[in-house]
Amino acid sequence: MNTFKKTARRLAPLMLSVGLAFAAPATGFAKDLLTVNLVNEPATLDPHQQWNPDSYYVYRNIFDNMLTRDNAGEIEPQIATSWEQISDTEVVFDLRDDVVFHDGEKLTADDVVYTIERITNPDFASPQLGQFNKIIKAEALDDTKVKLTTDGPYPALLAQLVKLSIVPQHVASTMSSEEFNAAPVGSGPYKFVKWDRGVEVVVEMNDAYWGKKGPFETVSFKGVPDASTRMANLQAGTADLVVTLNADLADQLEASGRGVVKNVNTERVAYFAMNSTKAPLDNIELRRAIGYAIDREGIVEGLLGGYPKVVDQMLSPAHFGWKEGLTGFTYDPEKAKEIVAGLGDSAKAELELATSPVFDQRVVQAIQQMLTDVGLNASIEIVDMATWLKDQQTTNDQAPMLTFSRWSCACQDPDGIMYPLLHSSSNWSRFSDPVMDEKLDAARSELDLEKRADLYAEINMLALEKVAILPLYQAAIIYGASEQLEWQPTSNESMFLNRMAWSE
Repeated sequence: MNTFKKTARRLAPLMLSVGLAFAAPATGFAKDLLTVNLVNEPATLDPHQQWNPDSYYVYRNIFDNMLTRDNAGEIEPQIATSWEQISDTEVVFDLRDDVVFHDGEKLTADDVVYTIERITNPDFASPQLGQFNKIIKAEALDDTKVKLTTDGPYPALLAQLVKLSIVPQHVASTMSSEEFNAAPVGSGPYKFVKWDRGVEVVVEMNDAYWGKKGPFETVSFKGVPDASTRMANLQAGTADLVVTLNADLADQLEASGRGVVKNVNTERVAYFAMNSTKAPLDNIELRRAIGYAIDREGIVEGLLGGYPKVVDQMLSPAHFGWKEGLTGFTYDPEKAKEIVAGLGDSAKAELELATSPVFDQRVVQAIQQMLTDVGLNASIEIVDMATWLKDQQTTNDQAPMLTFSRWSCACQDPDGIMYPLLHSSSNWSRFSDPVMDEKLDAARSELDLEKRADLYAEINMLALEKVAILPLYQAAIIYGASEQLEWQPTSNESMFLNRMAWSE
C-alpha cells in the first residue's frame, strides 16, 4: 500500500474525532454585529467562480466544504467525515447525515455529485476548473456515501477538496451562475441576507448549523479600497476587523493603542508574470533582464516592513514540496541594463503592467521604476478587481504583457499554484513549454510523496531556467482588529467567523 493510502486511512478516524470535537455548539453570543472592512466588495458569491480573497472571505462562511483545515493547517472532516482510497484512482467518502441547507432541505450525496459535476463542467467555465478537472466521475453510492474517480492517481485530491464548497442541487441547477451569485444558498454557519452593491454584504448566524455556531448574530462585509480609511474605521469603532494593512499602518496601529495587529505569513506567493507567448517577451533574454532588474529584498525590507519572506520558487514554506536551497535571480541592475542595450529596438516596446487597487500599489510602482531604470518602457494599467480578473483569465493574445499578482489556492499543495500558472492548458498561464507540461502532469499524478516533491523541485528549477515566471516573496497579510476580537489568522487566509470569539 502506498504512502497516500496509508495516510488517508490512518488519519481518517483521528480527523473525524477532531472534527466532531470542533463542532461542539457555542455557549452564547457576545456581539450582535461584526463589521469587516475588505479591500473591495466580493467579485462573486458563487463559490465555483472566483476565489479571490474578498470573495472567499465572505462565501467561505455561507458554504460548507467537502473537507477543511484546522488552524494549524491539517486536513480534517467537514461534510465528509471519513474517507478510504480503495484504488489508485478511487476514493470513497462518508458524509454527515445531519446537514441542512439554509432553505431547510437536507444535504445528501446527490448534492456533492452535482457540485463536482458543476465545477468540472467545461461549459460552466469555472476559473477553478484546473483544480478539480482530475476528477472524472462522482457517484452517489447512497445518501451519505460518494465515490470519486480521478483520471490517474491524484495525490492533491484531499487538499483540493478543502476548498470545494457544496451547493444545493435543487437551487443551483435551476439558476444561472449570475442568479445564484445574487441569492446564494449554502449550509454554512452564516446565511446570506443581502448584497447592496457598492455598500455591503450582510450575513446572519445560521441557527440550524450542525457545527460550531458563530459568535455574532449578523456580519457586515464592506469594501473599503483605501487602507488608511480601513484603519481609521477600526480606530473609530465603525469596523471590528480590517484586512490588508501595510507595515507603516501596522506600526501606527500598534503605537495608537486603539486596536491590535494580527498577521500571518500565508501560502500566497507574490509573483511577476510575463506574457512569454508574445513579442517582445517571447525573447528569454528580455525576461532575464527583468529578473535581474527587480530588487526583491528592497521591496520586502524597504516597502513591506520585512513581514514577507523572499522566495525563489513558486511555493511558500506553507506548501508541501517546499525545497530549501533553490536560488533565483539576484538583483543586478547593471547586468539588466547590459542585456536591454543588446536587444536594441525590441526592448523599447511599451509593456503594460496590469494591476488593481487590491494590490499594494507601492510595490507595483517600485517594480515599474526598476524596469524603467534599466531601460525598459513599462507603464501601469490599473483597473477594478473584477476587470483585472477577467483580463487575466483569457487567451494569451488578449492577456496583459506584465502582471504583478499574489496567488493562493487555499489548498497548500503545489498543484494548486503551479499547475494553473505554468501549464499551457490553463487560462491563467502565460507560458507554454511541453517539458513543463509533462512534468506538471507527472507531479499531479505521483503518489510517492518523496518522488512528488522531487518533481516539483525540478519544475521550479525549469521555471527559473526558462524564466517562465518570477517568484517574488511569500506574502504576509496584516489585519487590524478590535482588542475584543479573539481570532488567529491562518496561512490559507480563511476567515472562519465561527472560529472567532468576542470578549468584553
